[in-house]
Amino acid sequence: MAIGKRSPDNVYQTINFHFSVGFRLGKETLDMRFQSVTGLDATLETESVKEGGENRYEHVIPVRRKYGPLTLKRGLLSPSESGLTAWFKKAFDDEQVIPLPEVDIALLDEGHQPLMYWTINNVWPRSWKIGELNAERGEVLIETLELNYNRLLFHELL
Repeated sequence: MAIGKRSPDNVYQTINFHFSVGFRLGKETLDMRFQSVTGLDATLETESVKEGGENRYEHVIPVRRKYGPLTLKRGLLSPSESGLTAWFKKAFDDEQVIPLPEVDIALLDEGHQPLMYWTINNVWPRSWKIGELNAERGEVLIETLELNYNRLLFHELL
């Protein structure tokens, strides 16, 4: 059942398991299937300023923002199956780091429509990790993709 604009009478907690991640590399849209996304965070760095003659406290002022990194987890895909894996391979094997102008992470409702989304800017590969190879377990091999970014924007569609 779809709910219109939220009001004090129909406010529900937002669920976190239905989401999409959209990458665009040139005109190509890269795959968007992930098990988890973490690192949508922003922090204001601060600087302390000591005022002459004022010994009771220091002024603390914001100086710059700090973001991420964004960490994505999914089942391992080969570069021929995934444009995103090919982009990471190019960065780590060929030393060709090609930043993406933006990536969108959307939280979806039951009709697969965005409830809200985040845009990260100037995105580039930071780390690529492959999970444990273990002959005693029959688990999906997980790759962890870590991205650096310079800005986080929040968009609410409710």
